[in-house]
Amino acid sequence: MDATTITFIIYLLGMIAIGVIAYRVTDNLSDYILGGRSLGPGVTALSAGASDMSGWLLLGLPGALFAAGMNQIWIAIGLAIGAYLNWQLVAPRLRVYTEQANNALTLPDFLENRFADDTRLLRVLSAVVILLFFTFYTSSGLVAGAKLFEATFGLPYATALWIGAGVIICYTFLGGFLAVSWTDFIQGILMFLALIIVPIVTLMAVGSWDDVTAAVAEKDANFLDAFHDMTLLGIISLAAWGLGYFGQPHILARFMAIRSLRDIPTARLIGMGWMVAGLFGAIFTGFIGIAYFGPEQIEDPEKVFILLTQVLFHPLVSGILLAAILAAVMSTIDSQLLVSSSAITEDFYKQILRKEASDKELVWVGRLSVLIIAVIATLLATDRESSVLSLVSYAWAGFGAAFGPIVLLSLLWRGLSRNGALFGMIAGAVTVVVWKAQTGGLFDVYEILPGFIVCGLVAILVSLFGKPASEDTKAEYDRVRAMWR
Repeated sequence: MDATTITFIIYLLGMIAIGVIAYRVTDNLSDYILGGRSLGPGVTALSAGASDMSGWLLLGLPGALFAAGMNQIWIAIGLAIGAYLNWQLVAPRLRVYTEQANNALTLPDFLENRFADDTRLLRVLSAVVILLFFTFYTSSGLVAGAKLFEATFGLPYATALWIGAGVIICYTFLGGFLAVSWTDFIQGILMFLALIIVPIVTLMAVGSWDDVTAAVAEKDANFLDAFHDMTLLGIISLAAWGLGYFGQPHILARFMAIRSLRDIPTARLIGMGWMVAGLFGAIFTGFIGIAYFGPEQIEDPEKVFILLTQVLFHPLVSGILLAAILAAVMSTIDSQLLVSSSAITEDFYKQILRKEASDKELVWVGRLSVLIIAVIATLLATDRESSVLSLVSYAWAGFGAAFGPIVLLSLLWRGLSRNGALFGMIAGAVTVVVWKAQTGGLFDVYEILPGFIVCGLVAILVSLFGKPASEDTKAEYDRVRAMWR
């Protein structure tokens, strides 16, 4: 057994151990879904960042830079702007409002309470959207994990897929939100270190930055130009990835779970510092990788990070760095499984099927939901030709367009009505599905942009010209707003 394998095994056992510890302190549904709203700023920041970036940061983004060059940086720029605005505009308001809205534990729970929706339509629809798009999102992470095991250990893709899924299911099943958050914290540190070390060592192996640019230019001079083959619409389309932040349930859950409003500025500083450093590291890994491998073509560009760690580092160090990819994958999948489980447990089972269910029963329903959802997502990930970036982009667009404008408007505008939120959500989700279904996409624009715009416009127009928001919900909005100002 080589050093890389030993490192992987120790890492996996450590994640499972955290799940067992968290299991012992998880007593009720609030603990299982939100950790009792007890997260400190450091854990909140790195947990949000790690669950956000996933295997996309170490596989998808470096692969995109390796394959197409610097014109892909607009995705990173849009993400950084979107993440900052999410921390600034959404985090404090959502933390206060969810606690005041009958201690809402999930996004569907919050929306129902925010608009006093007795029909349960908002809750059910938003839970369905979560389950639909998280199926694709979770599958993307499982594909990334399987590619890692396949490349590292020479395992068959199917075997690698089920091994990765099994470990994630184990600690998420046991420990719920606390296990997910603490494992994400550790995984975030690993990801950060890997994205700093790998591009620096690769640069040293190539020689100097001038050597890098010369080698890249020799392969394709256009790879040096961030504006190559880009129109204004194309730049806006890539940067529109940042709009997705406002509607990602697994990120919003961290805002809901932070210990207090006073911790948010510290968490924002830590989270944004981590994110910007990570994005730069991923960009330079892909770009310098072009120079290192020269004209040689890699069969799968999304494996450029994996290949660099294998050829440039001692097996022990390589094992630690490759564990960072596994960390990135696991940190997102576990969060997605938990949010999906929460939607089933809190928004369907407890609210509709068994209102009298005990906390113990609900926690076990949540655990069984994790298992079922994970198995379905794993079956969907059995196609090894699936692109991590493609799967992530579809799910990211679905959440961003369906929830993003509704979350923003619900926290920033007292006049948003229940019908405005409902029809806006439907319009955003449908727009993403229809736009994506067109060959190559209409006008070659990322589907989140039209989906976000359509959702926002429908929500505003229905609120203004349809049945207005009730005076009770406006008064409640004013009361809560005074608490976060």
